[in-house]
Parts: sequence; structure tokens; C-alpha cells
Amino acid sequence: MTKAQFSKPFMMLFICFIFILGNTQAQSLKINPKTSTIVIYGSTNVHDFKTNVGVIKGELVINNSKKVQSLNVEIPVHSIKSGEKLMDTKTYEAFNDAKYPTISFQLIDVSSLQITGNDVNVIINGNLTMAGVTKKISFKTSGKNVKPGDYEFKGSIALKMTDFKIKPPTAMLGVMKVADAITLKYDINLEGTPIN
Repeated sequence: MTKAQFSKPFMMLFICFIFILGNTQAQSLKINPKTSTIVIYGSTNVHDFKTNVGVIKGELVINNSKKVQSLNVEIPVHSIKSGEKLMDTKTYEAFNDAKYPTISFQLIDVSSLQITGNDVNVIINGNLTMAGVTKKISFKTSGKNVKPGDYEFKGSIALKMTDFKIKPPTAMLGVMKVADAITLKYDINLEGTPIN
């Protein structure tokens, strides 16, 4: 085989590879930290409370078949603020933030996916890590395709701190005790470039 005969099939193979690669490019949607919110609701033996998550980072990746390939979310523990300094300090201590400064979620898979027009209803399964302990959780979420490439998802997640070996905080020499159960209510906005 001459050099010219070798080069032609090689170039055809190379062009095909580039074409395939271009058509399997995944779509990346980033969490917009300015418009996304997570609020933690809980109670004590004295009063109910809520704390706001100030920093939410993450990315959703959708493959060319429009299936979810990955989802990761990260929350710095120190971004959780209630407006009460003592309560925030107790929260950081409970999470052992010096050793485990980040709460993270990693997708395992999605199930029961229902798409009606621009509305999406899905069950998400993944690993939630808090205070160094990882636990599989599943939760329903409702979403909307607000414009090409952009999505908004809302919902709530019920958790128990002790499932993650977190001791519910106490204050005032143990007089005030935080209940084990908490609820996370979220409104997450994901922004990306639409897949053609």
C-alpha cells in the first residue's frame, strides 16, 4: 500500500471519529447560585426554626440521548445561616465542619420519569454525604423547562440527622434541644445550552 492509499482511509476514519464525537457531546447545566435556594426547616422543644443555605454549587449532565448522565451538588457547611450566631455555631459543630466542610450529593440514577410538555416529574436516587457519612436517598422532584436549555426543579426532602450520625444540637445547657427530623425545601435553577 502506498502512502497516498494509506492516507485516504485513515483520513476518512478520522473524519468519522470527529463526527461521532461531535454528536455525542453531553449537555452541561450549571446550578445558578443567585436564583437557587435551599431552606432547612426544623424544630426544637422551644420553637420551630429555619436556616438558609447561602452557597449551592453543582452541575447536571445530559447525554445526547437526552438522558441524565450525572448530577452533583455541593454545599459548604459554613454557608448555612439562621441569623442566630449561637445556633449557627452549634450547627457547624454538629456537622464537624472543621473535618467535613462540605455537604455533597451524587446521582446514582433516575426513575419514574414523566414528561408532559415542559413539565418533568421524576424520582431521583443518589448518595448524600453529610459529616463524613454517606447514605442513599430517594426523593420526588417536579421540574419545568422554563426556556431552551434552562430548567427549574422544586421539592422537599425529609431527613433525620441521626441517620448520618449527627447528634442533634442542644443549647442553654441542654434546656433547648433540636429535634432529629429536618426538611429541606429547594428551588434549583439549572442553566445550559440547549441540545439540537
